[in-house]
Amino acid sequence: MNNEHVLNALKNVTYPGFTKDIVTFGFVKNVKIGGDKVSLDVDITSSAAEVKLQLIKEIETELQKLGFKDIVANIIQPQAPREMSNSMSGKNIAPQVKNFVMVSSGKGGVGKSTTAVNLAVAMAMQGKKVGLLDADIYGPNIPRMMGVDDQKPEIQGNKVMPMKAYGVEVMSMGSLMEPGQSLIWRGSMIMKAIEQFLRDILWSELDVLVIDMPPGTGDAQLTLAQSVPVTAGITVTTPQEVSLDDSRRSLDMFAKLHIPTAGIIENMSGFICPECHTESDIFGMGTTAPVAKEYDTELIARIPIEPAIRIGGDTGMPVTYHQPDSETAKRYQEAASNVLSFIDKVNAEGGADNQAIQPTTPPGVSACSTGGAAAEQSSGGSCGCH
Repeated sequence: MNNEHVLNALKNVTYPGFTKDIVTFGFVKNVKIGGDKVSLDVDITSSAAEVKLQLIKEIETELQKLGFKDIVANIIQPQAPREMSNSMSGKNIAPQVKNFVMVSSGKGGVGKSTTAVNLAVAMAMQGKKVGLLDADIYGPNIPRMMGVDDQKPEIQGNKVMPMKAYGVEVMSMGSLMEPGQSLIWRGSMIMKAIEQFLRDILWSELDVLVIDMPPGTGDAQLTLAQSVPVTAGITVTTPQEVSLDDSRRSLDMFAKLHIPTAGIIENMSGFICPECHTESDIFGMGTTAPVAKEYDTELIARIPIEPAIRIGGDTGMPVTYHQPDSETAKRYQEAASNVLSFIDKVNAEGGADNQAIQPTTPPGVSACSTGGAAAEQSSGGSCGCH
C-alpha cells in the first residue's frame, strides 16, 4: 500500500458544499503510511465544525476500505472564522448569500442584462439557488426580461420580498417605480440604493446572487465592492474594437478592486439565421480572446445574435428556459457551468477577499458611471440586446 492508493481512495471524499473532491482541491498533504496505520493532513478553508466532522467521517470510511485500522486525519482549519469582504472596513451586509457575481460592461448596449438574465436562469436550471439583482438603476430592464414587469414586490415590515420567476429570486428598481419614470440621482443616492438592495431585500439562503450592474466603472461598482465579497466578475462585450476598449476599463476595475475575474462573454458573436441555422460573422469574431489573454482571464462564451434572444427578452421568456435546444441556450448553459466552476475554485482557494480602493478621477470630475442606459435601451434590431 502506498500514497497513491490513499490519494485515489480520498478522491471519493467530496468537499462539503462543492462538487470536487479534497484531492483535486489540493487539500490533502503529508500522507504517511506504516503498516495498518495511516496519517495525513487536510488543510481546508472552512472553520465550521460540521465540515471538519463530516470530512473525518468520510476519510475514515474510505481508508478503512483499504484495510487501515489506525487512521489519523488531522483537519487544519483557520484559527478564527474568516470574514469575507472586499472592503477595508470588513463589511458583508448580505451574509445569507454564499456567492456574488458582478455582471459588468464598459459601455451600454452590449447585451449585459440579457447575459445576466440567462446566466441566472441557467444556474437555476443546474440546481443552484439563485437570485438576480437589477442594480442598473438608470436602465432597469430585468422585470420585463424575466416576465415580472406587471408585478409589485410584497412588503414585510420594513423589508421587501423578492419576486420569483423561472426558479430565480428577482429584485429591480424597475419594480418599485412607475412605468416610464426616470431617476435623476446623484452618486450618493445610487450608493445608498445599492446598499438597500443588499440589506433590505429578504433574499433567501442563496448559492449565487447575479448582479446586473450599470454600464461603466463608477459609484455603483465601488459601492458593491465595499459592501459584499464579490466572488466573480464578468465583463460583457461585443467583438467591435470600440466595445473592447471599454471592456479593458471594466477588467482593470476588477483588478483594482481585487475582484476575481471569471472572464469575458462575447455577445453578438456571429448571427444565426432562423431559416437555415447558418452562423455568419457580421460584427467580427476572434477579437475578444487576445483581450482575455492580456488580462490573464478566460473567454467564457461567444453568444451569437439569434432572433429568439430578442423575442425572449421582450416577452419575458428567456431563451435559455423556453428554447433549451437552441444554440444560444446551450452556450449560456456552458457559460453558467464555467462560472460555477470558477466560483468553486475561488472558494477552494479561500474565497473572495477584495480590497476596495478609491477611484482616481481628475479634479472636479465625478466618479459616476460612464456609458448610459439610453444606449442600452435604444439597441434594437434582431439581436435582443438590452
